[in-house]
Amino acid sequence: MNPRQELLSRLPSVDEVLKSEQGIQWLKTYPRKYVLTAVREEIDFRRKEVLEGTTTDVFLESIVSDIALKITRLSTLSLRAVINATGIVIHTNLGRSVLSENIMDNVRKIAMGYSNLEYDLDLGKRGKRYAHIKRLLREVTGAEDGFAVNNNAAAVLLCLSTFAKGREVIVSRGELVEIGGSFRVPDVMAQSGALLREVGTTNKTHMRDYENAVGEATALLLKVHQSNYRITGFTEDVPMERIVALGHERGIPVMYDMGSGCLIDLKPYGIHSEPTVQEVVRSGADLVTFSGDKLLGGPQAGLIVGKKKFVEKLQGNPLARAVRIDKLTLAALEATLMEYADKEKVKVRIPTVKMLLEDPEKIRARAKKIALLLSRDIKDAAIGVVKDMSKAGGGSLPGVDFPTFTIEIKSEKISANDLEERLRTGEPPVIARIKGDSLILDARTINSEEVLTVVRAVKAALN
Repeated sequence: MNPRQELLSRLPSVDEVLKSEQGIQWLKTYPRKYVLTAVREEIDFRRKEVLEGTTTDVFLESIVSDIALKITRLSTLSLRAVINATGIVIHTNLGRSVLSENIMDNVRKIAMGYSNLEYDLDLGKRGKRYAHIKRLLREVTGAEDGFAVNNNAAAVLLCLSTFAKGREVIVSRGELVEIGGSFRVPDVMAQSGALLREVGTTNKTHMRDYENAVGEATALLLKVHQSNYRITGFTEDVPMERIVALGHERGIPVMYDMGSGCLIDLKPYGIHSEPTVQEVVRSGADLVTFSGDKLLGGPQAGLIVGKKKFVEKLQGNPLARAVRIDKLTLAALEATLMEYADKEKVKVRIPTVKMLLEDPEKIRARAKKIALLLSRDIKDAAIGVVKDMSKAGGGSLPGVDFPTFTIEIKSEKISANDLEERLRTGEPPVIARIKGDSLILDARTINSEEVLTVVRAVKAALN
């Protein structure tokens, strides 16, 4: 028997591995199909290496660790929690807004048992799921009525399908925005069956543009907030109040797609570019649509508020059922809106709002703590706290920078790219950013409970 054949004969069989002490434990802990797949893959891999002459390591004791890694990878859920150290608060790729413990308590209660989702406890008969949020939507926005669908694109689609199918919708050319994933307002409009009637130019739209465009075919006047971009310089647009006046004069409904949708006044914080939902409702708009998971800080949802007769008609559209929210989203949304009943407390109870408006000195203190803990054990890397800027993200507050403090790490042993990859593929994954030849951890989006975890992750990555 030649050496390779001898090595192949020593390679354990699948049955031998499964009957080993480790194999028995794997079968108790993990799904049998994943254990079998991992064992077979590893044995096949070792057999190939023996035939190629690249290994002599074929003993059971030496391959169980590699099998264990394969089993872990196969049985680990794909959707995982990560630590956001990018400084982008509403990070689209990382799940956008973070929900608070209070909100999640309500979600857990509803998820783990039965609920009165569509049952009226007072009348003892079938009810409507949107009744749970109507009162809160009226209270926090000042609108006559409101309900929710699964995202803002669906909210816009539903409104256009209901009120403008086969007819014209007038919108400024400078407001034909593209949102995440290459979805564009004109595409949503076309899908709804509405006919786009552009007015004005990219940078300037006047009142006369709207007035001249209104005709027999006009079904809706639509204004779209530039929530994810800014045009600066030689620009002009028409205030919502004037569009509302024109619509009411001509008997045409007026709709405002706000995109992000903010429920607190940001002007005291130096942000004058973002209107509140309440301000738009007071302008007289018949329908207002906005997101639940951006500046509002709740779950993914599209909220529609406005005049009662228009909102009720929307709910009668068969499309409303296709885009309705489930009970878990509804539970999270109701709990989020309840927080807005107290405008002062919302600034600390909604994580998104808290992170955006946090005092930079508190961020500096958190950054210094992380840097200090890292510096105690890491001697072959330069670690410092640097003043920087964070972004809101999620297509919200374009052009607005938030002063922040970051931990800058420059290692002598490992490049910033390799360090970023090690953190990203670690457990838990830490998502950082790179600036020049340094790795950057932004303390704005690292909460106090995550500090020690981040420190351990960085130490492990550097070692």
